[in-house]
Amino acid sequence: MTQPGPVQRWVLAARPRTLPAALVPVAAGATVVIHHGTGHAPRLVNTVLAALVALLLQIGTNFANDYSDGVKGTDEVRVGPFRLTASRLVPASRVKLAAFACFGVAALAGLVLSSRSSWWLVLLGAASILAGWFYTGGPKPYGYYGFGELFVLVFFGFVATVGSAFVQGMGVPMVTWLEALAAGMAAVVLLEANNIRDIDGDRVSGKKTLAARLGRERAGLLYVTTTVITVLALALSALGHRWWFIVLLPLGVVARSYRRPVAMARSTSKGRELLPMLPASAASQLLVGAGLVILNFVR
Repeated sequence: MTQPGPVQRWVLAARPRTLPAALVPVAAGATVVIHHGTGHAPRLVNTVLAALVALLLQIGTNFANDYSDGVKGTDEVRVGPFRLTASRLVPASRVKLAAFACFGVAALAGLVLSSRSSWWLVLLGAASILAGWFYTGGPKPYGYYGFGELFVLVFFGFVATVGSAFVQGMGVPMVTWLEALAAGMAAVVLLEANNIRDIDGDRVSGKKTLAARLGRERAGLLYVTTTVITVLALALSALGHRWWFIVLLPLGVVARSYRRPVAMARSTSKGRELLPMLPASAASQLLVGAGLVILNFVR
């Protein structure tokens, strides 16, 4: 197999298909405030800063996972996307440095954002960086003990969405919490697509993700359940919408987009046979974000 070039290998390691998890909650949080109002003028610069922080945290987390899984040997039997450390094309120390660089720039952007909104955000930013590193890093990474889904829901759902709404308009409309649930569950679905594919390899390496603990059949059921919750949360956020017939369109598109990965989750396929689940889930996550933005714009 041809090895990726010097630039391509870093792009692949940043895992572009996971980046919607960073942008969807920011887009939802920003637009819900613009079209619901909080008594403050929209702060679009804050939204740009929030998106930058979210992207850098996601990329930094991906590099951190690459490094930590690589040095622990977890990726030796991996069937998923390309990894820098496990490939040995890049020294582990450089991958670690890249992770900290992303976290550092995210922290700087976060400080600027905090100065424009609330210094309480510094605590959330610090917690987000720690969550990104200790997902697979440290002596007892929580991702190795089945808590990945919980942290993804909290940080990629409620923290990111509600935080983006707050910095945009210095207030949080009630519907933001439902949209945060939809965005967070879509991110959980993406994580499950990744973890179901890696069940066998993770068990061999001692990485006890929730999917590895549940086993292939029950993990598939969890994937189906989380997709249903995602679609329901999207539907609930549209309750009372004056233009209900417009709402049905994005809702139907999102539900239909999950049909293929759900079918794969319910099948007996394993390993490489499940590789299409991740891009399909990422595409559906983008549609969830688009659906939330459409809901907010047509209110």
